[in-house]
Amino acid sequence: MVIIYIKMLKYNATIRIEPNPKCIRIRNKSCEAVTFLYNQTRTNRTHHQKTALALLLSLFLFSRLTLWKMVALERSLEAAMNARIIGSGSETMVLAHGFGGDQSVWDKVLPCLTKHYQVVLFDWTFSGAVKDPNLFDPLKYSSYDAFADDLIALLDELHLESSLVFVGHSMSGMIGCIASIKRPQLFNRLILVAASPRYINIDDYEGGFDDATIDGIISSIESDYENWTSNFALLVVDNSDPISVNNLAKCLKRMRHEFAVPLAKTVFRSDKRDILDEVTTPCTIIQTTNDIVVPGSVADYMHKKIKGKSTVEIVNTNGHFPQLTAHLEFLAVLAGVLGFEI
Repeated sequence: MVIIYIKMLKYNATIRIEPNPKCIRIRNKSCEAVTFLYNQTRTNRTHHQKTALALLLSLFLFSRLTLWKMVALERSLEAAMNARIIGSGSETMVLAHGFGGDQSVWDKVLPCLTKHYQVVLFDWTFSGAVKDPNLFDPLKYSSYDAFADDLIALLDELHLESSLVFVGHSMSGMIGCIASIKRPQLFNRLILVAASPRYINIDDYEGGFDDATIDGIISSIESDYENWTSNFALLVVDNSDPISVNNLAKCLKRMRHEFAVPLAKTVFRSDKRDILDEVTTPCTIIQTTNDIVVPGSVADYMHKKIKGKSTVEIVNTNGHFPQLTAHLEFLAVLAGVLGFEI
């Protein structure tokens, strides 16, 4: 028996070819199989001809199986990430939420934005709003690059390939920067809301936290996630807006605990300072007057390091979510930058 191992894309298959085969079986790592029977009545075929024919047919069938799986995955991305496009504008804006959130964090600004833009909303695969828990792989998403790849793939599936406005909150700010480097023509502007390339202080860089504090945050998530979500929501959302505090706490609680721990490690221990000088897309950095997660020094640092043209805009509110607690001022900043009327 001749056994040939083939690796095509990310699917593994074993093709078994017998000396006098009557069938060909292709099996991938998901244990899905395709069997092909073919006419062997012609006696003038040599052993080598039969083996060669079997191999060619096997490769053909395997390629069709792989293509089918790829198409199925690509077509399901929009549904898997709860993506939708709403609004009537001639231009397109993409809104991306941050750690523990979902697309509902944009609800207050949507009525205005949809008057001027077609707005793309979606949920990252870690979000509690995503139904299939198998979509989030902690190992795969241990880097922002995997999120950037998902973002690009989703926009490709939606046939949105250039000149988009990207609004990324918190971790999504850096994801948008990475996507803009991978696909320079994709965005014509990046709006980085409370974004940070690094959260831990080092040398002359002030990220806002020391190592011990980050270790404490991750330990709290691991040991008592339910209590941590309530406390974190109170810290990062202005307490003068209790409805928004409660809504964020609910979002955080919906996220699976087994996702929260590795994701927190990815976010809070990230260091993407080195990519800023590769970002050529014009950027607007939106910072609140008092953000416990991202100090004002981070916005200044990004402004200096980003290669393309950038500006810093301040929203007069406390907390990490200006789109929730000062949505009218947040919209005024966007209107001034993008040139639309509120």
